[in-house]
Amino acid sequence: MRVSTKGDYGLRALIELSHRNGRGPVQSNDIAAAQDIPVAYLDQLLTTLRRSGFIRSIRGPQGGHVLARDPEDLRLSDVLKALEGSLAPVSWLEDEVCPDRVRAQRVVWQEVHDACMTVLERTTVSDLARRDKEGSVERYSI
Repeated sequence: MRVSTKGDYGLRALIELSHRNGRGPVQSNDIAAAQDIPVAYLDQLLTTLRRSGFIRSIRGPQGGHVLARDPEDLRLSDVLKALEGSLAPVSWLEDEVCPDRVRAQRVVWQEVHDACMTVLERTTVSDLARRDKEGSVERYSI
């Protein structure tokens, strides 16, 4: 599985909103500066995150963005699916019928996918925000 810039920056934005959770709306420029994300790209990602129900956007001079749910309830698997689409390591893995030419590989790619999803489903935005705040880099075990 490879996470694109879209997934990386989207998670950074949610981590920043998690850090500021409960303190009112955060403007795009502040998120972008704190997480080193280009503002124009961030605005596109925030639209996707809003449409997916992860954030709320508030208009006006005192407006900005806030988490729509508790960061403990935002699993990485859900966020990355919204930002990236399919998380399958090969495009045909989610197909109903497996092409004959790749049948021998299917079990291995399914195991890889299942292992990645296990980590992503048990990890929340709150977990990442906590690690970010502590400055710790923890290894994931699969």
